[in-house]
Amino acid sequence: MSLSGGCFCGKITYEINGALRDARSCHCSRCRKAFSAQASAYAEVVPGTFKWLSGENLLTSYESKQGFGLQFCSCCGSTLCGIYQGKIHGVTLGCVDGDPKVEIGQHIFVGSKAAWEKIPEGITQFQEGPS
Repeated sequence: MSLSGGCFCGKITYEINGALRDARSCHCSRCRKAFSAQASAYAEVVPGTFKWLSGENLLTSYESKQGFGLQFCSCCGSTLCGIYQGKIHGVTLGCVDGDPKVEIGQHIFVGSKAAWEKIPEGITQFQEGPS
């Protein structure tokens, strides 16, 4: 299975040679700000399956505590992927082209979701991270 993706302006593109896994949506205040949305939509990649095709020199990185961070396009601002200790950990599902062949299996940190957000009944939710 091969997937492709890229940023809004099209200057950065990537390829994933493998399936995505552990898709989730985080509703914490930090993810709302990082993704400019009510929550993140993110899936992990199998190590060694991710490759930048173009524009890698345009990436800007933000690394928070504990080695986690994000990489985004310095031209258009699209959040493209998550990193852990400098390596690609996963991708934002909104930047994957076409059907990523993965479904969000859990909504995490819903205890701190935005007051205006409504999560439908029957969705797997955790008040904080999964146990």
